[in-house]
Amino acid sequence: KLSAVGLVASIVKPALANEDTISDPFFSDYNGGAKMISTWSHGQEANRAGWKLLEEGKSSLEAVEAGARQTESDVTNRSVGIGGMPDREGHVTLDACIMDWNSNCGSVGCLEGIAHPVSVAKHIMQNTPHVMLVGAGAKKYALKHQFETIKTPLPEVKKEWEKWKKEQAAIAKKPEINHENHDTIGLLAIDEAGRISGACTTSGWAYKLPGRLGDSPIIGSGLFIDQEVGGAVATGLGESIIRIAGSHTVVELMRQGKSPEQACKETVERLIRKHKDMSGLQCAFIAINTKGEVGGFSVFNGFNYALKTKDQDVLIDTPFDRKW
Repeated sequence: KLSAVGLVASIVKPALANEDTISDPFFSDYNGGAKMISTWSHGQEANRAGWKLLEEGKSSLEAVEAGARQTESDVTNRSVGIGGMPDREGHVTLDACIMDWNSNCGSVGCLEGIAHPVSVAKHIMQNTPHVMLVGAGAKKYALKHQFETIKTPLPEVKKEWEKWKKEQAAIAKKPEINHENHDTIGLLAIDEAGRISGACTTSGWAYKLPGRLGDSPIIGSGLFIDQEVGGAVATGLGESIIRIAGSHTVVELMRQGKSPEQACKETVERLIRKHKDMSGLQCAFIAINTKGEVGGFSVFNGFNYALKTKDQDVLIDTPFDRKW
């Protein structure tokens, strides 16, 4: 007989993630070739980093992690990783999540001083019974497992924050997410075996309230994968995306037979219906299905995503609901 504690432990402890596990029959007839898609123009460099692994026959999970790490290392990017903007108190806190074809997932939130939150999220997924760690607990976990540390904010970012403090910039009252404020990077990949994985990573809303989390680290909002159907990622104002469980909504619409683009379009339309005032509120989704078809859609014009295949390395402007 199990004690009460032992019974609970046996219930809540799942099998740990193994990226090499393939569950039939999902992968038997895919022949669409490997491909990656990532949000915004900085997604091209992310795709190229992930593509190197796909070319070597590595999994989609390894590819999206490598792509996210590329952007996390970019000192010129003001919405992801080491170059990210701080909260109102000057702390750069990072959020990330990752998910694979077996519905294994990991996530971190409000993680400060760690170079690659996406890799911490993957480590949590593969080595613990948990999905999400946040704040001091996530930092303690990352340090225990010897993840690389960084010092943030960067000097030039700190100067911008100090200027904002003096001016009390309007961006803290109403965000504008557009081609100059890229927000999250979200990545999706399908490998030669047809296995789909995704990742998101961000430093979040510039000058946010301390402790704020958006959609990016939340499975079902910023990212969702279901190997029966496909995967989706979101970008834009996280509070709005959370309201409709955005990425999960896209995947469920694809389950109903919608194309990736149509599923993204209907999700954007649902998001719009939930808001009385859409001025300055950009949100967008990209998606991939198990056939390897891709698509995206945004509230306003100006959103694009990067596509990488064996023969293509391009930026695609998505259809949109309205113009700025």
